[in-house]
Amino acid sequence: MSPTRAATTIVVCFAALALLTLLSLGLGAEALTPGQLLTALAHPFGGGQAERIVIGLRLPRTVVALVAGAALGMAGAVMQGVTRNPLADPGLLGVNAGASLAVVTAIGAFGIATASGYVWFAFGGAAVAAAVVYAIGVLGPGGATPVRLAIAGAALTATLTSIVTLVLLAHLDVFQQYRFWQVGSVSGRSLHDVGVIAPFAAVGAALALIGGRMLDVLALGDDAARGLGLNVPVARAICAVAVVLLAGSATSIAGPVVFVGLVATHAARPIARHDHRWLIGLAAVIGAAALVASDLIGRFVAPPGELEAGVVIALVGAPVMIALVRRRRAVMSA
Repeated sequence: MSPTRAATTIVVCFAALALLTLLSLGLGAEALTPGQLLTALAHPFGGGQAERIVIGLRLPRTVVALVAGAALGMAGAVMQGVTRNPLADPGLLGVNAGASLAVVTAIGAFGIATASGYVWFAFGGAAVAAAVVYAIGVLGPGGATPVRLAIAGAALTATLTSIVTLVLLAHLDVFQQYRFWQVGSVSGRSLHDVGVIAPFAAVGAALALIGGRMLDVLALGDDAARGLGLNVPVARAICAVAVVLLAGSATSIAGPVVFVGLVATHAARPIARHDHRWLIGLAAVIGAAALVASDLIGRFVAPPGELEAGVVIALVGAPVMIALVRRRRAVMSA
């Protein structure tokens, strides 16, 4: 792709994200005119019906979708780079499984039933699970190789998922509350919830961008990377921490949303090519747009109710992912 075409594509992606954000704020069970939307944004404390709809209901869920989608997109790009696996996603490090077990514990043991209460438990569970996977991966000669990390993540994910299933089967009351988080949703959250996870997501994003150049070197292979002076274990550790912070933040506030990291990274790869810094940044934009669009679609496909964003992205993401993988340029080595 020529530089001009790449720049045009990037501008289009940002414009699409801006348009989707405005549509998310203006459309729903009660559609608002552009004038009402602008008035509500200009006077957020006006107290009118439009202000209550935009500021009280749609703005929080839109911000959640933007933050969670961007974080998942970046986490997916880093995960694929550090494992050199084009089908890797944040769940490979046990993030989703660890967060799920922590949420089940929060509901069953502590009686927590609100999204703001889940946030800390989900984030902590995601971080601990990923740390355990990395600790297992560094054991033995060669350190945390991509294959060893993948195997350790798959094993821990299977174990934790089995434990969660056993708990839910034994306690149906816990299941009733857990299923609303598990399906993946951006509604029912507040700006306060976003504020809780935003610092972690910001640090994760910074580490991901710092690790972008390291991933460019790691893509040459461990031996070549060492020959170029890169400390391979430290580079992988930085990238792993970035994935934990990004995916843990997104999972804690939106639930274990699937496909965002995969689809965003593969959609960005033809534009960014082998430059991981561009890939990570563009995956953030595409991931945010994908989750906002999924939430927007979910408001209209099952009236008078809504379909959760996690369900929509799964239904749409699966065929899109298959189409992307079938394209030769979408499966180029990270």
